[in-house]
Amino acid sequence: MAEAGTRRRVRGGGGAARRAERTAVSVDTAKYIERNIPLTEYLSDEALDIIEANADIVLEEIGVNFIDCPEALERWRAAGATIDGERVRIPKGLARKLCETAPRKFVQHARNPERNVEIGGNTMVAAPVYGPPFVRDVEGGRRYATMADFEKFVKLGYMSKWLHHSGGTVCEPTDVPVNKRHLDMLLAHMTLSDKPFMGSVTEPSRAQDSVEMCEILFGKEFVQENTVMTSLININSPLTFDSIMMGALEVYAKNNQACIVSPFIVGGAMAPVSVIGTLTQVLAEVLAGIAYSQLIRPGAPVIMGTFVSSIDMNSGAPTFGTPEATQILYGAGQLARRLGLPFRSGGGLCGSKLPDAQAAYESANTLNAALMGGVNFMLHSCGWLEGGLVASFEKFVLDADQLGTLHSIAKGVEHDVNGQAMDAIREVGPSGHYLGCDHTQRNFKDAFWRSDVFDYKPFETWDEEGALDSQSLASARVKFQLDNYRQPTLDPAIEQALRDYVEAKKASMPDAFI
Repeated sequence: MAEAGTRRRVRGGGGAARRAERTAVSVDTAKYIERNIPLTEYLSDEALDIIEANADIVLEEIGVNFIDCPEALERWRAAGATIDGERVRIPKGLARKLCETAPRKFVQHARNPERNVEIGGNTMVAAPVYGPPFVRDVEGGRRYATMADFEKFVKLGYMSKWLHHSGGTVCEPTDVPVNKRHLDMLLAHMTLSDKPFMGSVTEPSRAQDSVEMCEILFGKEFVQENTVMTSLININSPLTFDSIMMGALEVYAKNNQACIVSPFIVGGAMAPVSVIGTLTQVLAEVLAGIAYSQLIRPGAPVIMGTFVSSIDMNSGAPTFGTPEATQILYGAGQLARRLGLPFRSGGGLCGSKLPDAQAAYESANTLNAALMGGVNFMLHSCGWLEGGLVASFEKFVLDADQLGTLHSIAKGVEHDVNGQAMDAIREVGPSGHYLGCDHTQRNFKDAFWRSDVFDYKPFETWDEEGALDSQSLASARVKFQLDNYRQPTLDPAIEQALRDYVEAKKASMPDAFI
């Protein structure tokens, strides 16, 4: 069976192979986060009731546009909606009723079963930045991304302990034709990592290519019966669905693959400036999109997405890590839980041009809000810079390292006998210290979370070693992880079949760069 073949380990013979195995760098990936802490219930029941009632009014009276989607219009008509040109008006309660068939949680399978993730409920899965056309590092500065950059990010994602997911378009490789780059990106995710990944959505045929490549990797029957991909279906806010995104959604839903149905909103430009007004529009949009996925295939896995930034009213630029964005995230999480749907939002979002203090503050605000707001799938967890225009290598490893703090916070606080530490307090007594006591000796290895990037040395040592700042430390970490990267084993026959598929697809069409 092809799926089983992806999970066999290819062994070499002789002492050299055994020595190589003993000296290989261990790639340790933490399990997805399972929260043992209460979530932030920011909005009152009254406020949530108002949002839900107003979203029903939006769908029924104002409606949503499905642009160049004749089949979607007919599906909606058959379901009971009113169609006026390309405007769809959905009777009160219909969208919510259709959404009831979507699963509350689901497993996304990786080719390495130990890397499977559960999306929904009390879990949180972290995936890297998605979509930037530019990259930045200390050596090359800001530049257009290439396929070599993309492959480096996939390797860094694989080597990052606290990152559970390989992501999708971690950067946009502009040196490969637009109509072919999705094939190279998928191949990189499938061969350079064994973590779960995302499919292409830039054209429905590319979504179909994604499904067919997964059928080679996992086996056709396995793909139809299990979710092996997530995909990002952005809504053109306000209240507009286009044929490209809907075509991709149709492909994935039909094949039992997960869609993140997500408005892309800059508050004040693409939604009202108020929190409640924005959440009303968000809910109306996601209800329409998720309901449509269930018209395609009842029970198809789906994630309620929310991406909202505020806007600088002087420059028009999007802003991140703001109080309003946090309030919207918290409220959207509450709405998702009311619907019984997995929730996507958050990430290491910032508007800074460099991985500096602004980037750190803004990213920390969003990362912590995502944890406390109940996010189940956190896209843009690491590497995001300059409002999403840039994927930064240094920020990637800084953010990926800091995801470890979210794991620690999510565990909650133990209050068992060991956690109470009464034996330590008795042993040390007044005026002593705890460094050598038995309790400390038993627990010191994992008592405190420790960064793999930050500097904890005394000033004198730090100064003698070059007085390195965070960006310099991160640059060294990038080099260390890439130098120690080891490609995960994949059945050679499956890898060759994937490469043959990519080669044949590329040969079947001329290059297109627009």
